[in-house]
Amino acid sequence: MNAFSKLTLAVVMAAASSLAFAQDSHAGQGSAHAGHEAPAAAELTEGEVKKIDKDAGKITLRHGEIRNLNMAAMTMVLRVKDAAMLDQVQVGDRIRFAAERVNGAVTVVQWEKAQ
Repeated sequence: MNAFSKLTLAVVMAAASSLAFAQDSHAGQGSAHAGHEAPAAAELTEGEVKKIDKDAGKITLRHGEIRNLNMAAMTMVLRVKDAAMLDQVQVGDRIRFAAERVNGAVTVVQWEKAQ
């Protein structure tokens, strides 16, 4: 390996190391701020109940954009955090809800009836 190749390799490795350090040092900053926000501060998405499946613990919603999950507006089946939540709504109800990924599945974690 000639001197130029060694120098190039050293520069690339130093740059990669610096990038990894920068990402690592910023990784904890978001979580530090997240702990100060109350769960109720989550942005709620407008939705309409289309179907309720109490046995499966799922609800079909026609909803607007779910920004925290980077999901476009659509109609889809979602899990609910607690099956008892399904007793609070009926098909046709308009709700405002918060969803998160729980064990890989999009899950409604809270909601309120829309006025």
